[in-house]
Amino acid sequence: MDLAIRTEHLTKVYSGRVIAVNDLNLEVPVGSVYGLLGPNGAGKTTTLRLLLGLQRPNAGRAYVLGSLCSPAATSVRQSIGYLPTHPVFPGHLRPVEYLDLLGKLSRIPSEVRKPRLTSLLRAVGLLSATNQRIRTFSTGMRTRLGIAASLLADPPVLLWDEPTAGLDPAARRFTLDLITDLARTRTVLVATHILSDIDQICDYVGVMHEGRMIFSGSMREMKQRLRCDDFSLELDGSPEEIRRVAEQAAALPGVTAAVRDTHTIVVQVGNGFSRAAAMAAVLNLIDAGNVSLQSLGSGQNETEYAYLQLLQEDVAHGFRRFDLTSAHVADANIGDSGP
Repeated sequence: MDLAIRTEHLTKVYSGRVIAVNDLNLEVPVGSVYGLLGPNGAGKTTTLRLLLGLQRPNAGRAYVLGSLCSPAATSVRQSIGYLPTHPVFPGHLRPVEYLDLLGKLSRIPSEVRKPRLTSLLRAVGLLSATNQRIRTFSTGMRTRLGIAASLLADPPVLLWDEPTAGLDPAARRFTLDLITDLARTRTVLVATHILSDIDQICDYVGVMHEGRMIFSGSMREMKQRLRCDDFSLELDGSPEEIRRVAEQAAALPGVTAAVRDTHTIVVQVGNGFSRAAAMAAVLNLIDAGNVSLQSLGSGQNETEYAYLQLLQEDVAHGFRRFDLTSAHVADANIGDSGP
């Protein structure tokens, strides 16, 4: 499998005491959308900055398209399109002026630069705002301009940090659809804490917690690894009738059932029992009762369930998370805070 991004025991320590990234091993296949998921402070942004060569690691290495990432590796940065969280722009410029300036700094020839920036503004829906000063832009418009800027040099790798943060539903939907389109010809690494974004667009996911990668694999592997064999049924009827159906369901072989939120029953199927057969039996109970089925779905969002379980497991491990086989990674340079 060809890899667009690879890290080996990547570690970043600030001021000799704050461990932002801890022994990170990451593999992102070429042509994939990889979601770097984790709560705020997990180390996602620091990881992106290390890949860009904006910071030097205390230990370990990072590679983009086979080239070593470092502050001196300008060729690596030329192959990356970066979108920071809440990008900041010179407010006195118009979007065309800003993109044209970036194109000149990137040494893109005028005959290529001019039509490309026009096409990008059209693609991100800013063509009608070309005469506006950037300082008048909304959050969504600034994100769209940041997206255009990250694509200006036509890079094969995109690193986008929280691309949907602060966006309204329409702008968020636009951004997710655009990522899906771009993935046809590029590798995209998206850092986010928004679970639904990962679920919709990503082929692979890595979960970070306190600087460590606690899971990395395909979306399918993540859901299968921590799958919860339960489902929820939203019912219309009196609370008494709904409770009666739940009690009847709980009496079925291998089934546990409980009422949640007054009108919702959560049913869980034990190991060794058919989930389909249990669901059919519960539906028969609903048909026979004085209630009607409004909706049927997984008892809990699978991505959310897997994510929360991973975080809970990592916290529960405590000192067991310390891996003696990789202790050498930070030993030599733990006091070096880097640039």
